[in-house]
Amino acid sequence: MTKARTRWPRQRDAEEPAPPDGGTPSLAAVRPTELETCLRACAAHSGKLVAGLDRRRNALAEALRNLLATHAAMERTPAATAPAPLLRRTAKEAPGAALVLGDRLMDPLLAVGNKALDCGYEDELKLAALVADTVLTQRTRSRAAWRLRARVLEAMGAEADAVEAYERYLALTDDDGFGIAARTAGLRAGAERQGELLRMLERDCPEAAGFAGGPVTDTWAEGLALHARGDWNRARSRLIGALLAQDRSGAPVPEIQEALAHYLGLALEAGGAPGSGATPRNGNGDSGGDAARLTELIALYAGQRRSRMRGPVADPTFGGVEWITLGEFRNHIAGKSICLIANSQRVGTGSLGAEIDAYDLVVRFNSYRIDPAATGSRTDIHASIHKHGFNWDQQVHTRLVFGGLAGDWKHSLRTRLVPGAQRYLGDESLRWPLRDIGKVTTDVWPSIPTSGFNMLWLLDHLDVSPRLDLIGFDFYESGAYRLPAAMKMPITSVHEYTSEKAWVMERAQRVTDTRISLR
Repeated sequence: MTKARTRWPRQRDAEEPAPPDGGTPSLAAVRPTELETCLRACAAHSGKLVAGLDRRRNALAEALRNLLATHAAMERTPAATAPAPLLRRTAKEAPGAALVLGDRLMDPLLAVGNKALDCGYEDELKLAALVADTVLTQRTRSRAAWRLRARVLEAMGAEADAVEAYERYLALTDDDGFGIAARTAGLRAGAERQGELLRMLERDCPEAAGFAGGPVTDTWAEGLALHARGDWNRARSRLIGALLAQDRSGAPVPEIQEALAHYLGLALEAGGAPGSGATPRNGNGDSGGDAARLTELIALYAGQRRSRMRGPVADPTFGGVEWITLGEFRNHIAGKSICLIANSQRVGTGSLGAEIDAYDLVVRFNSYRIDPAATGSRTDIHASIHKHGFNWDQQVHTRLVFGGLAGDWKHSLRTRLVPGAQRYLGDESLRWPLRDIGKVTTDVWPSIPTSGFNMLWLLDHLDVSPRLDLIGFDFYESGAYRLPAAMKMPITSVHEYTSEKAWVMERAQRVTDTRISLR
């Protein structure tokens, strides 16, 4: 989706209040928001959304309908029959008292915030921020809400405030399954490199200081006009002055990055750099500045962009990891007994650890939790969705990372993979088994396949294992058994567990309370 972008650098609105010290106002502080206010805003936003081709707004519309329907159902529940007050007014229903956020409304409300954030448009970002404020007003230690608030602030370009919110999230969790620490480090490193780049521009063009106090948009437009007339030296001072003013006024980071990219492109053109399609604007061929200096500026720009995208992580090809193809994976599992361990309470409260460890290969999923007596202690194959990084640091023989979009999958591998934590890593032939290998389209299987089902389908399709058992697969009927940081993650509604269960039971050879055998 293409998001609306600001075409001209701008300063902070004159009507926007600034703190006494002249810095930018902190957006990380929670704005107290009543639940009733948020629900009214959600209802109003729902009325604005109509069915269309924008799948992200369609997903937001569905989340809003679910939230409002849940709220309406709770309002209709008679007080005498309700087992516990899930959404109530304080002070014994005193008129005008604030609504209290109950557990049943928590997940639907956060789902609205996350779907609104996915849309990326200004109105939806404001709605996501309102949701985060609403939750944190009543639940100041909500990890999910602090993470949502941080992501919203980052999307708005308020990186310093986003880092503050991310740190609040990290202080509340022991397991950084979403890679927030690396994300925060990347934002800090990006800000440092951006600051270094701007300081270098200021040192190289002292006259730019005279234009750093004027209106950003006007100064930038004047610089562009001079550049168009071939007067690069005068244009340069105004463009850099506008960049400095933009930075000092606290403009959103994406706008500063866009302006920096524009300036560097003009500088390359003015210098007649190879590939720019231009010749130097003066006779000595150096009106764009020293070529080595310009290369250094571009390296800083690229460095801050890279840091913000993925954080300062090591190259995942280090540490002895090797790609494994579909054919190589088939050879690896051929003739071996395999058990797939569900992240369910049926496993977590059981005592099958020794039996599990007796299989040739043990497969676990996503945010699996180890309790040797109940779950066994060995993990040979870790199958995970690319969207979060739980257990990626655990030592396994083979790691298969699933993802429907190739670009997002590659980015996640670069960001999350821990060098040395696996010997083999599934390549793109193993990225999305049901769709890519089985050619099962959404017409046949509309829902998004789970990691467990992708893995199970792959093993069944290859059909080279004499024993293939599913242990604890009750499709979350007994509840989830995961790492503590993942326990509050809702069981997502994008998967259709009923269809997956039906597929499994059609192929089951033997079924007990704890084990389903497909071979």
